[in-house]
Amino acid sequence: MNIRNSILKSALFVTLLGLGSCATTKNDSDATSQKDVLSYVDPNIGTAHSRWFFYTPAAVPYGMAKLAPSTNGSYGNNDGWEAVGYDTRHTSIEGFVHFHEWQVGGISFMPTAGELKVKPGQLESSASGYRSEFDRKNEVAQPGYYKVLLDEHNITAELTATKRVGFHRYTFPQNEQSRIILDIGNVQGESGWITDASVKMIDDTHFEGFVETYPKYVKKYDPEGKVFMYFYGEVSKKPLRVGSFTEKGIEASSRAAQGKGAGLFLEYNTKDQEAIEIKVGLSYTSTQNAKLNLTTEAEKLSFDKAKELAQKDWRQELSKLQVEGPNEKDKIKFYTGLYHALLGRGVASDVNGSFPRHDGTIGQLPRDAKGNFSYNFMNTDAIWGGYWNITQLWTLAYPQHYNDFVHTQLQVYKERGWFGDGIANSNFVSGVGTNMVGLAVAAAYNAGIRDYDTELAYKAVYENEMGYKNRKEGSGKMDTKAFVERGYSPFIGGGNVFITDSTGSTFSASHTMEYAFSAYAAAQMAKSMGKTEDYQKLMKYADGWKNLFNPETKLIHPKNINGNFITPFDPYQAWRGFQEGNAIQYTFFVPHNPEALISAVGKEEFNTRLDNIFTESQKNAFGGGKTIDAFAGINALYNQGNQPNLHISWLFNFSGKPWLTQKWTRAICNEFYGTEGVHGYGYGQDEDQGQLGSWYVMASLGLFDVKGFTDERPIIQIGSPLFDKATITLGNKKKLVIETQNNSADNVYIQSASFNGKPLNNCWLYLDELMKGGKLEFVMGNQPNKAWGVAVPPTAAN
Repeated sequence: MNIRNSILKSALFVTLLGLGSCATTKNDSDATSQKDVLSYVDPNIGTAHSRWFFYTPAAVPYGMAKLAPSTNGSYGNNDGWEAVGYDTRHTSIEGFVHFHEWQVGGISFMPTAGELKVKPGQLESSASGYRSEFDRKNEVAQPGYYKVLLDEHNITAELTATKRVGFHRYTFPQNEQSRIILDIGNVQGESGWITDASVKMIDDTHFEGFVETYPKYVKKYDPEGKVFMYFYGEVSKKPLRVGSFTEKGIEASSRAAQGKGAGLFLEYNTKDQEAIEIKVGLSYTSTQNAKLNLTTEAEKLSFDKAKELAQKDWRQELSKLQVEGPNEKDKIKFYTGLYHALLGRGVASDVNGSFPRHDGTIGQLPRDAKGNFSYNFMNTDAIWGGYWNITQLWTLAYPQHYNDFVHTQLQVYKERGWFGDGIANSNFVSGVGTNMVGLAVAAAYNAGIRDYDTELAYKAVYENEMGYKNRKEGSGKMDTKAFVERGYSPFIGGGNVFITDSTGSTFSASHTMEYAFSAYAAAQMAKSMGKTEDYQKLMKYADGWKNLFNPETKLIHPKNINGNFITPFDPYQAWRGFQEGNAIQYTFFVPHNPEALISAVGKEEFNTRLDNIFTESQKNAFGGGKTIDAFAGINALYNQGNQPNLHISWLFNFSGKPWLTQKWTRAICNEFYGTEGVHGYGYGQDEDQGQLGSWYVMASLGLFDVKGFTDERPIIQIGSPLFDKATITLGNKKKLVIETQNNSADNVYIQSASFNGKPLNNCWLYLDELMKGGKLEFVMGNQPNKAWGVAVPPTAAN
């Protein structure tokens, strides 16, 4: 009997042979604490089919200035989100770009020599433009620094940054036709249409300008919005000549350009090994603030000192989590994942607290009693799935970033009346058309991160889950009215037509599952704040998933507006009732109440089905196999490469078989994640601003919460700690040490455990207990101890 027919009849999978976890090669090495942590970060991992914001080595954690080489950023992309920017399979560079965020990109510089060219040209033919071939043996990418030799021009380019200032150093050969191209008015990555641009020299060595863009997701979800990027820069050497260009052509003796395609070229007569440096202050609010950012952060800063400070910043932040053990590849995966978690979602406010508002005005951050800003305003991709990785990491060790996220969303709520799913300069850029921000804010509150107006936060959370009158499309959840009235969202649309409106959605089933989870999170926040009536109301909606549970197939099955299960129905089919997933995957999307789901399926069948899913999925690298495409695994049994699946391997802790969570989370860490350009986060998967990297960090520590810290008193589940020792500097400055005995590639199973010297017999702890710090100790073995961790299952729904 094949698996498909088995699911259709009873959803009980045929028994498949378990493949076990994959052993990894061990190498003797010094402990991480004896080696520079930066040496374990490889920004080039996973750069095949990587997103626009994925590869920005010349940046500081959560910086505005995120400099990176671009191989095809000028191509843009048709759908507004696809992989573009830098790809390990490409062999030429077309420029070095300053802004890299979700739906935000622009300001490209390129050093050249020889014949004047003002267009980057084609990937397949570097001679068609100013781009240059390069060899990766002559490339260095580190946290805070990038260096490459441009072969065709024999120019060495180096990049680094402060939080809001980009630094370039170009070392030229002897040449009477050396140039620096300032390409301002053209598409870069996800920037979308360029509606206006300007660049001008304001004296012999200083320049300023802006670019105004209309990204695809702004056009779709917030059509009255725009994204502005401003800059003010200085070059270390006066150019001999300055020319300009636009889409209309070249002006050989012009010091300014305005409109689409605007740019300048600075011409030099260079000596051999002559270095010319550029500093570029950046801002989303004005050229004046770009200048202020430059003078405040970098006026007297040399390139080498900026690099030193950037790498000091990275070293400090990465070292908040220290891991030890003999396997170097595991450390590379760990710290590269942590690097991506700390790289995404950059600051959008200036040194004076100015930040961009949707209506084009400039907002102002409040100061505390000491005159400091208590938070940063951020640009951010959606938090869809982030509660299973990045928010948990923030909670443990980086609460300030979580605080910034909450404050940013509350600022947007005050201006717009709604949370935004993704945010680009206060514009709604929803991406997936749903909105899990309320859940993330509620989880922050329940995890004890409360440095904001909590009553305002609750009001915004409640409206996000229950409000639908005059709801803006960019805030997502446009089918909230249907969910509130029916307890589920009905299926509408179909084919290649994706619809979400007040009557339902093409993604109705996945929306129902998400809204039920979010209602639970809001309910727990209400309970914590003593809002009993709201708590009781919201908890009823938390059971919305039950309205779509088909007792015959024991699968989540979309219903139409008449309340009937849709036909025909293929549980493998994505995009019909389910966004970026299918019925097999989304049936497990009841993270707030796994016990009820397990009971509905039947514990034995649940465990058999789930174990067989992982046994079969292991043959396909736990996702889309080796297909280089972000959606390669959405019609599979399981897909580690996308958000809806990331809690599933941890559900065995709730179903009485925690040893299977230990087995499969370790296997995913070993096999899905790699250390190559093509195989980094699966093969071409969707690493949304640090989410998949954060998942590896949490899983390799052996810590995770299926519920995303949404419980009134959050818990955290235990998996299979990968390292011999991990030391976490918690957000409250206390230390948590996780130590293992007898750990190895084969010894993935917990035999016994203790916390602060007392036996730990459960496969979970309360988060507040863990945050007190101390020592978690595990004894590992190569066979499951089926008696450990099963006495008291994780807490049931509150």
